[in-house]
Amino acid sequence: MPSSRPQQMADHQVSQWAATQGFTVGGADSTRRLSLKGDVRGHPWRAEVGRPTRAFISGDELRAKADLGISTDLTALVMNRPLRKQLEKQVYEMFTDDVQTKADANLPQEIRWLAMYQEMTLVNLSTAFWERYTVVSSDRDAAKAWINTTLAQLLLSWPEPGVDASTPFMLMLLNGNAYLRMEYRPPDLQTFRHATTLFITACDSALTAVGNPTAKKG
Repeated sequence: MPSSRPQQMADHQVSQWAATQGFTVGGADSTRRLSLKGDVRGHPWRAEVGRPTRAFISGDELRAKADLGISTDLTALVMNRPLRKQLEKQVYEMFTDDVQTKADANLPQEIRWLAMYQEMTLVNLSTAFWERYTVVSSDRDAAKAWINTTLAQLLLSWPEPGVDASTPFMLMLLNGNAYLRMEYRPPDLQTFRHATTLFITACDSALTAVGNPTAKKG
């Protein structure tokens, strides 16, 4: 079908690019169309495109996970502001509807975090960053060290035309792992490459900032 041709071409281009980067390309199954594997400082990561795992994502989801072995005490979340507003509205509606609250007792982690932690304002980040993203974390100093200048710039410099402030996007540190979850829009090579570069940079920065749990005191 003509409508599927651009998507198929994008997948082929991603596979070619991945081969030049030394990434391992995985096959498709019932939940994903494409997957990549690599490592950052010896820690394995995986990125894939597949069916969305969150209701706020339309079309395909681009997601990634890395087992970093960093402190499990640290929780940190970067989210685009329109998505935060959407989730906060959802939470409000749920908690004003007893029936709905009971039906959705197992809330996604990102929704619980928005209720648990206050938004942070980190002075090392620009006004443009705060206009587009929100940050919540269990540790202000660790979040500041993690979201360094390089990572912040990648979060602001998506290829155009493409991902913008309204595109559902989350970058997380949780239970010693790093996660990326976003709407794969537009589904092209430029978006995939930038998201992968951003995620690897986030992993590397996390390892630098909080990579040794025993070294962080006070």
